[in-house]
Amino acid sequence: MLIKSEKDFWSGLMFIGMGAGFAIGSLEYNFGSSARPGPAYFPFGLGILLAVLGALVLFKAMTFEVEGGDRIGSWAWRPLLIVMFSVAGFGWALPKFGMFITLPLLIIVSAMASDQFRLKEALVNAVILTGACWFIFIYGLSLTIPLYPNFR
Repeated sequence: MLIKSEKDFWSGLMFIGMGAGFAIGSLEYNFGSSARPGPAYFPFGLGILLAVLGALVLFKAMTFEVEGGDRIGSWAWRPLLIVMFSVAGFGWALPKFGMFITLPLLIIVSAMASDQFRLKEALVNAVILTGACWFIFIYGLSLTIPLYPNFR
């Protein structure tokens, strides 16, 4: 069987791989029950759904003809590296500098990966998303995420 859409083919394989990885990784945790789900319940279900979605995309790539074969172009290395290192930097910096410094930096640096980067829009996004994260994670869920720098 021939690949009729290269983009859909690789996307489907990626979804299947990620979904299977999450489902398999969740098997080490307790499932609980439907009334009291354990920590494995959500990642297992989400992993299975992602793998099924990937199978559907893969099926589409093998059966439906696309003009030109929907080829994959060259890799966009600059945006990939900027986003990857900004997320890794966020994980490293959050315990040291707190959410109110680290999250806006993550948002602004990640936005720089776009060809259409505008500082004003990135700053507005940083303020809104930082406020939303505070409201959801600190106020709503009462998580213990550091908010301010810890210089100890």
